[in-house]
Amino acid sequence: MYNPFGTGFDVVDLTRAINRIPNMYGLTNELNLFGPEPVTTNQVVVEQLAGTLNLLPVLPVGSPGTVAKPDKRSLRSFVIGSIPHDDVVLPADVQGVRAFGSADATETIAAVMARKLARMRNKHAITLEYLRMGALKGVIQNADGSTIYDLFQEFGINKKSINFALGTPSTIVIDKTMEMKAWIEDHLLGETMRSILVLCSGTFFSALVRHANVEKAFTTYMVNNQNLQGDYRLGFTYGGSADTPVMFREYRGQASDASGTVRPFIPANTAIAFPLGTIDTFRTLFAPADFNETVNTPGLELYAKQVERKFNRGWDLHTQSNPLPICKRPELLVTLTVS
Repeated sequence: MYNPFGTGFDVVDLTRAINRIPNMYGLTNELNLFGPEPVTTNQVVVEQLAGTLNLLPVLPVGSPGTVAKPDKRSLRSFVIGSIPHDDVVLPADVQGVRAFGSADATETIAAVMARKLARMRNKHAITLEYLRMGALKGVIQNADGSTIYDLFQEFGINKKSINFALGTPSTIVIDKTMEMKAWIEDHLLGETMRSILVLCSGTFFSALVRHANVEKAFTTYMVNNQNLQGDYRLGFTYGGSADTPVMFREYRGQASDASGTVRPFIPANTAIAFPLGTIDTFRTLFAPADFNETVNTPGLELYAKQVERKFNRGWDLHTQSNPLPICKRPELLVTLTVS
């Protein structure tokens, strides 16, 4: 039977093809926050290293050196789940169907398959964004809202929340911001950061920029950055410093699950703060697919296969991703609330 991709088109070729399709969705992808970390198994152990920086005493010349204390390490085991997604190309998808944007050309099997692969790619991309946002909140959730991993619980850490009290006109918001920044700085424990990003729900961001003690600073920032006519929701810096700025930015990411329920990635009236520029705090672990040819190989972001259907009645398309976005230092995550 005719193969639209030519002879010998296998999982390697189709996987390369689907991974070349641009990821059109995801701020975490844009920020390159969760660097990929391929693993060869679907069960991994994450090591938490609570290293601290200590002052070294000045000693007389010839004195023996101080001995470094061993770092406190803790191990946590995680199982990486699988996200399979299937589609099908039927003869009816092609037979007598006019190609999109053409007056007379008919659709081709390769074009239909490429379009369906792109749509499947985008579904995986938005799912990965949802999982990564869960890791930024410290609780990775499934599509139905159930918890996959509570990172605070896994690492035995108390979640840090700060009430910004934006519903109270007299609140000194800058003090709240400095409290949040100080918490992250105090819990770096040897890590580094470049800046702090605060992703806000629409309601939180609106309450923030309209607060009596923030509005003037926000307007000044917009004027200085000549952004009065632009989309101010892209963010403004407030309460930071030249070497460690704090950026507040509205984030409206959402998606619907299989039942049609729309799930905002950041709940209303909340925001999440986390450091940028860390060395090893955020990672996305990718496990290999459960194919014969991928056993014990480093995992890729996405896999794809196509196979002819029974009686040559079209092609089945199968895609699979096996990701686990994780924050190895949940103590650096801070949840902010409006009131």
